[in-house]
Formats: sequence, structure tokens, C-alpha cells
Amino acid sequence: MGKLSIVATPIGNLGDLTFRALWNMKEATVIYAEDTRVISKLLSHYGLRKTVLRLDAATETKKVPEITARLEAGEHVVYVSDAGTPGVSDPGARLVAAVREQLPEATIEAIPGPSALTAALSIAGLSSDQFLFLGFLPHKKGRQTALKDIAHCTFPVVLYESPHRILKLLTELGKFAPKSRVTIARELTKIHEEVLVGDPLELAEKLEKKKAVRGEFVVIIESQK
Repeated sequence: MGKLSIVATPIGNLGDLTFRALWNMKEATVIYAEDTRVISKLLSHYGLRKTVLRLDAATETKKVPEITARLEAGEHVVYVSDAGTPGVSDPGARLVAAVREQLPEATIEAIPGPSALTAALSIAGLSSDQFLFLGFLPHKKGRQTALKDIAHCTFPVVLYESPHRILKLLTELGKFAPKSRVTIARELTKIHEEVLVGDPLELAEKLEKKKAVRGEFVVIIESQK
């Protein structure tokens, strides 16, 4: 029976790839990736040439028979998302669940590494023995309820947000939790890494002055009662 390796990849700086991750990608029979173009750049950086096939959120369930067949044939299959740890606000969870159910004797291993969640918490300067991670908030249904829950949460709440919606999120937090202490981290591990701290509307004003806001955001909200 083969092996499925869930491999964490850099969230920005390509030097953050672990030796174990590099070795697994080198030794793998095949690599499945959320976006083949992204992983191909990483492989090229490290001088690796591998068979890379696409497996994103839309095709995750469809590719299960193909991957289980490979595992039954004794192959070593690697799965990577675009950046960070698969299954954390990224595809991967449904694949792992299906393989566990259909091939309980198969080896499924975690190759840990970069994660925007833990990276942001490590430089936020707050006690993170307890926190609630919500990933990306729903765009419509359930969003208002989630914001109200965040406003009343007794420990830090961590969100992911895109550059196109960060100002909207901060404006909403200004309405539901105006006195909260918000930490936003963007472009983590990259040249333009930036961490800003303040109340929601204060941070919205700072970002608006920049006019061009790029990079994925990690947002940490601490409600002030």
C-alpha cells in the first residue's frame, strides 16, 4: 500500500520550505497541487522535475478514485495547496477523509511547515493559549451573525481576508466591535511584510491612505469589554 503525504509549502519566502518537505516532493511518484503553476515555480526554484497534476476545491472529490488507485498500486502521492498547510482554509481535508475511509490501511502523513495562522499569532504579541480560528467569513449568508459572535467572543478571533474585502471587513468590525484591538498582518515572510495594530476604523483609514493594498491578510480581533 502506498503513502499520501500532505505537505506544507511556503506562504511567501521560498526559503521556508523544510528539508523534509523537499525530500518528500523529490521522492514522490506524483504531486497533486491546488494550482500546478504555483507548485511548478517552487519545484523549479529547487531544481526538481516532477509530474504535477491539478487537484483544487472543485476537483478534490472527483480525483479520489484516481489517487486511491495510485495508493493501492504502492505509489507515494504528495498533495500541496498554493501556500501554507493544506486543509487549513485550503483544499485537502476531503481528500484525506476519503482516503481514510476507503483505504484505512494506507499511510497518511503530515509534513508540517509554514502556516499564515501560526506565523501571524507568533508576532501579534498576545497570549494565544486560546483563540478561535474562523478562516474566511461567509460573503453573504451568516456573515452578520458571525460578526456579532466575534464582537462577544472572550478570546482572540483569527480570520483570513483578501485585499479586495479587507476594508469592508474593518468597516463592519467598526460597527459591531468598534473598541476591539485588531492586528492585521499581510505579506507574511515576504519583502513587504507588514503588521498594523489599532481599532478597526483606525486601521481602515491607514489602509485607505495606501490606496494599493496587496497580499492576503491575517486579521486578529481582541474584543475590549
